Amino acid sequence: MKKIITLLMSLLLVFTLVACSNNNNSNNEANTNDQPANLLDKINAEGKMVIATESMWAPYTYEDENGNLTGYDVEVARAICEKLGVEAEFVIGEFDGFLMGLDNGVYDTIFNCIDITDERKAKYDFTDPYINTTVVLIVPETNEDIKSFEDLAGKVTTNTVTSSYAGTAESYGATVTGANTFEETINLVLQGRADATINSKGSFDDYMAVHPETPLKIVDSYTTYAGAPVKKGETELLIAMNTALADLKAEGKLKELSIQFFGEDITGE
Repeated sequence: MKKIITLLMSLLLVFTLVACSNNNNSNNEANTNDQPANLLDKINAEGKMVIATESMWAPYTYEDENGNLTGYDVEVARAICEKLGVEAEFVIGEFDGFLMGLDNGVYDTIFNCIDITDERKAKYDFTDPYINTTVVLIVPETNEDIKSFEDLAGKVTTNTVTSSYAGTAESYGATVTGANTFEETINLVLQGRADATINSKGSFDDYMAVHPETPLKIVDSYTTYAGAPVKKGETELLIAMNTALADLKAEGKLKELSIQFFGEDITGE
């Protein structure tokens, strides 16, 4: 009799373990099924897109006199989010940490006039360009040694160190001194701590409109294109953002924002 009772108890224990195992598997499958399939699904589920931007690089991204975040990049991002039916949640930070934050999933994307370069395209997918940028070489008015990018060899420039502008300076043989804001780069040049800065003409024009007496000049330039990067493989999000951008361009919204912040349409190719 004891052997029969022991056998029955053993069988009951086995059945209990199997049932618990099946329940755990069901719960795990349910939890797995609850996970968003991709970043676009996650954004839709949360109702927001997390966007990195600087806030100190007018007219692309800055705070107005009332402390409200605005600028061309900011308003384009908001318009895209509106098309997608989600909120734009901006996280203000320093440019040099943005791409690492994108890698780590801290941000969904970046709207900060990110130049589309071959090096960056190897690691990230980019939206279609929403702005073409004239990049300029800025030096003091009295400087006669630097007349083109080729003259930067052996000189010191100042930029955010992970920017494409810093990469351009280094490609011409310059040493780059790091700076976090456009105004900081200008001050370093004016103080003689840097020979030049490479930067956006839009930012330079915006600065000179407020400080017309500043003894600086442009000596060379080139054109590049900016887009919003996303992690590789997030095809659904990229398609959705590009569709929204195409609609905004067709509706004339991109042109309207460009004229608002730059005084001209610089959204074309």
